[in-house]
Amino acid sequence: MKPAQFTHKLITWQRKHGRQTLPWQKQRTPYRVWVSEIMLQQTQVDTVIPYYHRFLQRFAHVKQLAAAAEDEVLALWSGLGYYRRARFMHQAARIIVNDHRGRFPRHITVLQKLPGIGRSTAGAILSLACGQAHPILDGNVKRVLCRFHAIDRPLNESAVIRTLWTYAEQLAHAAQEPAVYTQAMMDLGATLCRRTQADCLQCPLHASCQAKRQGIQAQLPRKTPKTALPLRQTRLLIIQSADNKLLLEKRPPSGVWPGLWSLPECPPSEDLGDWCRRRIGIQVKRIHCLTSFRHSFSHYHLDIEPVLIVPGRLHTLVQDHTTLAWHGLDALTDLGLPAPVSRLITTLQHASIPTSY
Repeated sequence: MKPAQFTHKLITWQRKHGRQTLPWQKQRTPYRVWVSEIMLQQTQVDTVIPYYHRFLQRFAHVKQLAAAAEDEVLALWSGLGYYRRARFMHQAARIIVNDHRGRFPRHITVLQKLPGIGRSTAGAILSLACGQAHPILDGNVKRVLCRFHAIDRPLNESAVIRTLWTYAEQLAHAAQEPAVYTQAMMDLGATLCRRTQADCLQCPLHASCQAKRQGIQAQLPRKTPKTALPLRQTRLLIIQSADNKLLLEKRPPSGVWPGLWSLPECPPSEDLGDWCRRRIGIQVKRIHCLTSFRHSFSHYHLDIEPVLIVPGRLHTLVQDHTTLAWHGLDALTDLGLPAPVSRLITTLQHASIPTSY
């Protein structure tokens, strides 16, 4: 099948069967498409939709996002995961306002220079919002192309990625309606050419799909066998003051939960009393260890032991520390909190477990 035939079939299918009511398909400006594309990275559509609505309600324009404090941006992102995406969006918004007079770049090479925007994301933004012919290569597109061409090699091989980009470029430039075609590739992978239980009979490309002909569509795309994730352990300290405020620590801008507010984290190898005196300036009165739970990241498992610390004598270190601060429980929704920390605090509040004097 020639590229022009491929794209024509997909565009025809999209108009009849593709998704038409997703919130970011309305008023397709580069800014709105950008927000959706960043949120959809490694996150399911159903999860993204409520976050997208809340984010656009608060930051309807790039200038509003650029003017916001990072804590407010992260608070609206809290629970969505992969928080570096939000910080990159915030940085990019400020560059757009300061260097591009608030106008979203329409040239792909300029767009790719912004934090967090790679080749595929830039292509999606300019294709969907501006009708420009640019290839995309997200997870759905990789799966469709791997099956259509029966590429029976692991996706992480650089040669495979180069081949897929070549196919994607040929198709993008052959499409008569780039925006409709780009959405069609996304929708085909999301609704029919799924990772499991692909609905090949409804696919507009099934007659020419090489994987379907060979009966290997369920085996593609190939992936490198997963290795067991390493396990790490930590303790999160729940310390509440006499005036009902919770001690939180601002995470560094890199690493796990970058830029978020979290509970102070004490390594299991440390003595809690000594660590609290040295690191926080708090005299420990009582300790109560709660049930541990596991939180999994993409590259490791983290076993978390929550520890209630009833403080005795308070020193001045907390007031003077740049990353530690007391926060009222009623103001936590205004902060960016990691999802497991937010759930833990909510559980304790609902359980009415005393956390202080």
